[in-house]
Amino acid sequence: MMKKISVVIPVYNEEEVLEISYKKIKDTLEKISEYKYEMIFVNDGSKDRTLQMLEYISRKNENIKVISFSRNFGHQAAVTAGIKYSTGDAVVIIDADLQDPPELIPEMIKLWEDGNDVIYGKRKKRKGESAFKLLTAKMFYKTLNALSDVEIPKDTGDFRLVDKKVIDVINEMPEHNKFLRGLFSWVGFKQYAYEYQRDERLSGKTKYPLKKMWKLATDGIISFSTKPLKIVGSIGFLTIILSIAILIYSLISYSLKLNNLTPGWTSIMVAITLFSGVQLLSIWIISEYISRIYDETRKRPQYIIDKKINLD
Repeated sequence: MMKKISVVIPVYNEEEVLEISYKKIKDTLEKISEYKYEMIFVNDGSKDRTLQMLEYISRKNENIKVISFSRNFGHQAAVTAGIKYSTGDAVVIIDADLQDPPELIPEMIKLWEDGNDVIYGKRKKRKGESAFKLLTAKMFYKTLNALSDVEIPKDTGDFRLVDKKVIDVINEMPEHNKFLRGLFSWVGFKQYAYEYQRDERLSGKTKYPLKKMWKLATDGIISFSTKPLKIVGSIGFLTIILSIAILIYSLISYSLKLNNLTPGWTSIMVAITLFSGVQLLSIWIISEYISRIYDETRKRPQYIIDKKINLD
């Protein structure tokens, strides 16, 4: 029986590159004729002509499936919806901006046929990205791996090929805020790092501004680590020791009549500022965990589908 490859492509305001992206991915899949294929475009609440273009494309090719959200729910939600509706023996996740070359898919399929369950793209070079983005990405992965109990490969994104059995496991996970690249590492199975050079965006602007990068980073850290909560306890313990040390120093200075302190002012100010900072930091970290618990207990859907095309 002929195997099937599903390609999940999240899109948000990609009218400038959508037609080229569709043709490149389709041409790549049609060259490997020994496999059937489907392309699942997930429109994440685009405000341009992306949906209209997808409707036109899907009318010409029944292998093109479209899921359209009622509003923008975010990249991870779009990928989650795409893999949920995929029917292939393996699923490729790739963005529409062509920074991740579709031409690599046949080689990833070969690695999958060799027995690897997850083949994730590892960027050995990233073109067209600012020094700030490269630095923050490096800091993110270092921080995440320092805090997490599961090692998440550095310089990776969502570009990967995943076996159906791994997809089934991911789909069964009920959590709301899914950090997918972390989950794919957490589930285990046989994984392979496929190194490649990431290109510049063909056109348009990045859909991951600083605000979304920050949310992705906090989702990743909080989803895979409770160490920040333990760090809060350690900081609290250290501040108690420090406050005792300040008290002892003040008493010694007073008893020896060193007169090197303004009576009461230094110790009070140090104590107030130090404890205020620790309390605010602690409240922020704890509130992030509580907000995730709140999201999970409300049981609201991760996304809402407005329209489906060529899907049963």
